[in-house]
Amino acid sequence: MSIIETEATLHEAHRDNHTHRDVNGGWLRPAVFGAMDGLVSNLALMTGVAGGAVSQQTVVVAGLAGLAAGAFSMAAGEYTSVASQRELVEAELDVERRELRKHPVDEMEELAALYVARGVQPALAREVAMQLSKDPEQALEIHAREELGIDPDDLPSPLVAAVSSFGSFALGALLPVLPYLLGASTLWPAVVLALVGLFACGALVAKVTARSWWFSGVRQLALGGTAAALTYGLGTLIGTAV
Repeated sequence: MSIIETEATLHEAHRDNHTHRDVNGGWLRPAVFGAMDGLVSNLALMTGVAGGAVSQQTVVVAGLAGLAAGAFSMAAGEYTSVASQRELVEAELDVERRELRKHPVDEMEELAALYVARGVQPALAREVAMQLSKDPEQALEIHAREELGIDPDDLPSPLVAAVSSFGSFALGALLPVLPYLLGASTLWPAVVLALVGLFACGALVAKVTARSWWFSGVRQLALGGTAAALTYGLGTLIGTAV
């Protein structure tokens, strides 16, 4: 009895500890990177405009225009990209579906060969392939996973991608503009808030990487701050020349 209990305890410990982070990033990766993109691009735009010694109103208008243009551009680009990817996958699935219908035996042998290549004994591989090929939809799913590396039941949604990209970019791009909307009259509050946001986004990225939160945060802070400083200097040069 004690042996059984010990084995059960070890099994539970392995189950509880043997977990992995989401290496694909799930929703977190595109959301954080979208917000980060909005932060960096709009902060750089606003600092570049402010470097030209223009009025406060011009900086605010530039920030809001950058927010709107960037968010719509991100949404349109993401929708087109994901829709094209989905259409390509569906076309390949149609090809595989036709092959399964026209040449079921050849497709079964092809699946068996894939298992043999992975180390399964030929007789067992053929038996497994034969069993799995009895259901056409299951066969399609397995061939799609093995040959194309995709899950037919988990294709990305272009609309979801577009909406999430729009929202995350707009949220990030709003941070540099927010101090002006709340009454700030200089660029520094916008810069400070944006840099804090960059550090927070970088720290969140650490959840889908092997880096520590502070390293990821400082790295993003440095990159975003450098971009803002360079565009401010460029804006100053252009403003002086003009």
